Amino acid sequence: MSWMKGDFLSKTRKLVGGLAKREPVWLKAMEASPPPVFPRSNGKIKKIVLPEDLYVRKFANKHPELKIEDPVKISAFLPEPARVYGCRVFELKEHGISEDDAMSVANMEYLSERKELKKAYKRLKELAKMQDKDPPPKPYPSAKNALQTQEKKSARDRFQTPSVRRLVNQLKTEKDVLLQDKPGGSANQDNWIDE
Repeated sequence: MSWMKGDFLSKTRKLVGGLAKREPVWLKAMEASPPPVFPRSNGKIKKIVLPEDLYVRKFANKHPELKIEDPVKISAFLPEPARVYGCRVFELKEHGISEDDAMSVANMEYLSERKELKKAYKRLKELAKMQDKDPPPKPYPSAKNALQTQEKKSARDRFQTPSVRRLVNQLKTEKDVLLQDKPGGSANQDNWIDE
């Protein structure tokens, strides 16, 4: 199948040259201005590595509760805390601070910011309770709880889908019919469908 190698233009030329196909109307125009050829990767795609990735991994090991599924939130305006930590350590190292000191300073800044957010959330929660309103969403929700709520939602939706409801009702009616047809049939029998 070596004759099938190449781009669209070269394949069409080979088919026309071998008299397997008539010459299309657009072939001469396409030969006059061929489409651009993009370089191929040859199957080896290099991993993108940023300078602060080492510190992001260290932060994730130190705070495993903040690990998330999607490391790059395209729609988010604020970067994740691990990325902020890594950038801060890298920035402090550029100013001449040692790596250990920079990591401890960035960690203290992160913990103080987290503590302030928790205090602010607690105050907002109190204000919402005094005004008889719903509390605002948590600033640092648990990743485990977020996944569990998604799973619960999909599990509940599974039984609300009309096609699934129809199938369940159909199976119930078939079971009832089979149990009525059998003499002495009971609902607790294991093999209620005879094929």
